[in-house]
Amino acid sequence: MKLSATVIGLCVPLITWAGEPASQAKVSPVATGRPTPQASSVPRPVVVQHAGNFNGTRLTYTSTVEAIDVPMADRKGGARVVSFAYVRNDDGASTGRPVLFLFNGGPITASIWVHMGVFGPKRVQAPADLDARLDSYRLIDNPLSPLDVADLVFIDPADTGFSRRLPGTPENAYRSVESDAQQVAGFIQRWLATHNRLASPVYIMGESYGTVRAPKVIEQLAAMPRSVLVDGIFLLGQAVNIVEYSQRPDNIISYAVSLPTLAATAWYHNKVDRSGRTFNQFIREAQDYGATEYLQALFQGSDLPGSERRVVARRLEQFTGIPADYYVSRGLRITKEEFRLELLKERGLLLGRNDARYTAPVTDKGGLPDPSDTIAQAYAELWKSYLTSDLGVKWSDAYKPMAAIKSLEDWNWDGSSPFSSWPYGKSITQLMALNPKFRVLIGNGYYDTQTTIGAADYLRAQSGWPSDRVALRYYHGGHMAYTVDSAAARISDDVRKLVTGAPMPTVAQGEQ
Repeated sequence: MKLSATVIGLCVPLITWAGEPASQAKVSPVATGRPTPQASSVPRPVVVQHAGNFNGTRLTYTSTVEAIDVPMADRKGGARVVSFAYVRNDDGASTGRPVLFLFNGGPITASIWVHMGVFGPKRVQAPADLDARLDSYRLIDNPLSPLDVADLVFIDPADTGFSRRLPGTPENAYRSVESDAQQVAGFIQRWLATHNRLASPVYIMGESYGTVRAPKVIEQLAAMPRSVLVDGIFLLGQAVNIVEYSQRPDNIISYAVSLPTLAATAWYHNKVDRSGRTFNQFIREAQDYGATEYLQALFQGSDLPGSERRVVARRLEQFTGIPADYYVSRGLRITKEEFRLELLKERGLLLGRNDARYTAPVTDKGGLPDPSDTIAQAYAELWKSYLTSDLGVKWSDAYKPMAAIKSLEDWNWDGSSPFSSWPYGKSITQLMALNPKFRVLIGNGYYDTQTTIGAADYLRAQSGWPSDRVALRYYHGGHMAYTVDSAAARISDDVRKLVTGAPMPTVAQGEQ
């Protein structure tokens, strides 16, 4: 979920590659400014005119890279938030167009992953060959971008991208769920006011930790003196019920809900019997078994008779490819991290954490490397090219893909004891009551071992949200599912339906 050094959003070393040819976009004369952490004045926006085809619609649009200062709510200081906005040119009619605000997770990363992955006017196309060289990744025009139905604003929180804390603001000022959301909500309100868009429908998209931030943001927007009621939210790689992320031995729910992801990965690597059923049927069986017999067996613990324990272990082997003896010796449990090491152990290969389709030889560092980190390296380098060639940004300040947070313990999760609760979904429940139009779209990749499809289904089932206002989607990819072209197309289509109010089937749906 883009957490600490285990994440896709980490500050990766940049590779050397020429990238795409220079864009034919026209840079406006105001394309100047050098934001710095101690800047005394807000840098001038960088404005560029473009044209492109999106979902079959030819349109012109304006990209604006600009800084907006957001004060802290209860103390001195604040953040200078630099965003990347794409607004359709339509002679002023855009004031009623929806605005989709997008951000990644971390905590804390910049927004380049969702920006360049699927939603921006250009996207990084990952090669189908997962072992391909870094220079096989390409920056291409992106007709999938929902710019035809909504204006897009990508947000980089302070200490990421070009965004910085204002002078006098403590280093840890925004390192909590509450203050981080205050920064983003404050920016959204100021962006809407600055651009005369307070009457526009507002939608929020968050990925990974961004799915923890997003509910808090919509809660704070609704509580502002001039209330902003968000109409919809897209949670990609959801961590709203973050209890599933930690696989303590006694957290039996985490093992039950992670089973479908282990099954999908074992199917992909041909470690299970595929005969007589489709992938979707296999995953459905894993979901049903995890929620019933497996969960019941875990609940019984040492009271489970040995003969029944052996039956469950054999069934788990059929779903995951991990030998039954392994399960018997470990209380019918395997963590997602152990699974990464065990599934292809005989071949000396480690599975990717963010995307378990990727593999690499196990090193003397054991399970630390993530074979799918190649994706992040490619994105970072192509973003560097895109900034200058398409957006006209030539600032001297360094662009930071991720803030320097050493560990999860450096983040305040709004819980202070073992008895604390982290009810991040409660903010969504509140907005459901405030805004009858508000809808939720939840999406997760099958091969994401951090935030799993089972946890997404568990969130939907336990939330209490009106079922006709919640849609759940599974995509054939990892944590960044949009690196797969077919998944990117489905994500884009799902977001269009969310923004336009089109009907969305509410049952869990996966790709065939």
